Amino acid sequence: MVRRLLSIWFPRLASDASLRNRPVEGPFALTHRSGNSDHLHCLNCAAEQRGLHRGMPLADARAICPDLSTRPTDLAREVAALASLRRWASRYAPMVASDGADGLMADITGVAHLFGGEAELRSDLHARLERAGLSVSSAIAGTRGAAYALARHGGGIIADGDLAQGVGRLPVSALRIDHATAEALARVGLSQMRDLIAQPRAPLARRFGQALVLRLDQLLGHQPEPVAAGAEPPHFGVRMTLPEPIGLQSDVMAGLSRLLDRLCATLALHHHGARRLRLELRRVDHGTVQVEIGLARAMRDPVRMAALFAKGVDEVDAGFGIDAMRLSAPITEPLPPEQIGSGPVLRHEDALADLISRLGNRIGFDRVLRMQPADSKIPERSFQLVAAAWSEPVAAPPRHGPARPLTLFPPEPVSHASGHPPAQFRWRRMRFTTLRAHGPERIAPEWWFDDPAWRSGMRDYWRIETREGPRLWLFHTPQAPDWPVPAGAQNWCVQGEFI
Repeated sequence: MVRRLLSIWFPRLASDASLRNRPVEGPFALTHRSGNSDHLHCLNCAAEQRGLHRGMPLADARAICPDLSTRPTDLAREVAALASLRRWASRYAPMVASDGADGLMADITGVAHLFGGEAELRSDLHARLERAGLSVSSAIAGTRGAAYALARHGGGIIADGDLAQGVGRLPVSALRIDHATAEALARVGLSQMRDLIAQPRAPLARRFGQALVLRLDQLLGHQPEPVAAGAEPPHFGVRMTLPEPIGLQSDVMAGLSRLLDRLCATLALHHHGARRLRLELRRVDHGTVQVEIGLARAMRDPVRMAALFAKGVDEVDAGFGIDAMRLSAPITEPLPPEQIGSGPVLRHEDALADLISRLGNRIGFDRVLRMQPADSKIPERSFQLVAAAWSEPVAAPPRHGPARPLTLFPPEPVSHASGHPPAQFRWRRMRFTTLRAHGPERIAPEWWFDDPAWRSGMRDYWRIETREGPRLWLFHTPQAPDWPVPAGAQNWCVQGEFI
């Protein structure tokens, strides 16, 4: 069976996708910021007719076309649009691969007769895409290189056996070579494919490199070039259509339990765990209600997931009833299988993750924080607060030296301090008498940070055990004798308390 390949090129994919939902009259272009200036990324037909082209600086384009409408490009949306078109193009071929950022390559060997022939297949393809508002050019040939070149220079069909003649009129730039090589070929009079095909391979390789000969042999079919379609990413979503509308919370939770069992089985098959779940409930009046939860860690335990949905499902307005349910996991993470024992034992880390998930779904995951050690000698900067759901617990590094208090707070000046360290002092309207004092521990400010609290200079910290019971962490600032503190404080402050 003769191999036949279909190349589909979307010359204005990004602009066509952007204009489908928000149409614009007149010249339009998507812009992309490169360096310190904006450049045209993709244009519609009206903008190209005004003399604009891709890569032109936006300032120059506005000088030529003052009524140009622009939007910033969304590269992720462009990639998603091409992936969607690749899935749609599988109606014409069992194997469809992406070909660059704006093209597709489909292997239609043995398929064209199902549409009445190759010409009819191309006509059906163009008609459907034009109805969708997409500009398209396509070509069918026996090799990938020939189909690619012809699709980007007018399109058409090259019959089997006429490959060299069919591509002979095309410029050498269609050979998928760099611009410098194409210009060098044009300077020696090799401007079209027919001029290049007639040349011996050895001189071409010596003068222009082996890459040119490889592309030429791929174009003519002397070197194989497979069409490898990438694997589709797994879809983590399940749905259920109900024979009769439901409205009770218990009925919704029963249906959710079945959906969770199926979804978790799919997650386990691909060694993934969900970090966010979305339940969509379709009502009889065609309205849709969503209940979305987040998870503190990736999991695929249907029982623990269902418990987090209970509050949201209880607040759902079922209206005249719910006739369809859909459960999806929009955010997942790799979660390899692990041995957890013979029984359903809830581990400590699982219980903590469930607690963080419950709190996060109520007050927001960014408000559930945990402390992690930081590399700093400054007491108030020796730890940092991070979101518990997006971080892992970190053990405190082994510490050598004087003990630090468990409770830290902003420095609070003391009054009526006598001695060094103070034998008696007042703090928080209470009088304390020192029994034992350990110190000093001198800590210098970090010169690379301008911290107003440390502008008074170095601090000498003391551990003070008082007769009244509290064990306090006091510091003295010897470099700031005029530091504004209450009368009699003599530059002493309390910053922590030992438990």
